[in-house]
Amino acid sequence: MIGWVGGGPWGPVACALGEPEAALDLVRVLATSGVWWMHLPRIPAAEIAARLPVRHQDDWDYRWTSAAPPGVPGEDRVVEVGRAHDDAVADLLERAFPGTTTRPGDPRIRAWYGVWDGDRLIAAGADRSRGEVGFLAGLAVDPDRRGAGVGAALTAGMMRRLLDEFGVVSLGVMYDNSGAIRLYERLGFTQCLSRSSVSLDLPVDDAPVG
Repeated sequence: MIGWVGGGPWGPVACALGEPEAALDLVRVLATSGVWWMHLPRIPAAEIAARLPVRHQDDWDYRWTSAAPPGVPGEDRVVEVGRAHDDAVADLLERAFPGTTTRPGDPRIRAWYGVWDGDRLIAAGADRSRGEVGFLAGLAVDPDRRGAGVGAALTAGMMRRLLDEFGVVSLGVMYDNSGAIRLYERLGFTQCLSRSSVSLDLPVDDAPVG
């Protein structure tokens, strides 16, 4: 089992890989030292809640590939979206992906990319690459344009850019988002690590501000 603590946008984050029981033992110790957000191997919610004061749990898949995607119609329309268009990105996310924590102004973001239809932003995603791995986040498509291949075009266009730079590109997807998983697998994201992310229900004085 491997565990470590890194910096996150809202304070320290504990991460663990390996056997779930050992990971839980580790993070129980870390939970007493100011860590309130944890990325663990996939563990049923009831098992985590029996050991930790859980505020919220997300079960998701970390997926990656080093292979270029097949050609996708429309991927040539994917362009970088500059800071001047932060309001357009924020508006799209409110309509298409209100639950995402990836937002304009997030210091983890290197750049936003998107697809425009005239002056309307109809798809966008963030480049949150770090270290030596490309990472796509906050991928969103206007609800009125879903099913038209815009999401596939956005993802493929961003993949090619990050593969050219890093040689490997990754993303996260909720474990039960079957439509997105089918799309990502079709584009080559077949390597998968199942994860559970947990925030702890700490006293107000102990929780970080963010």
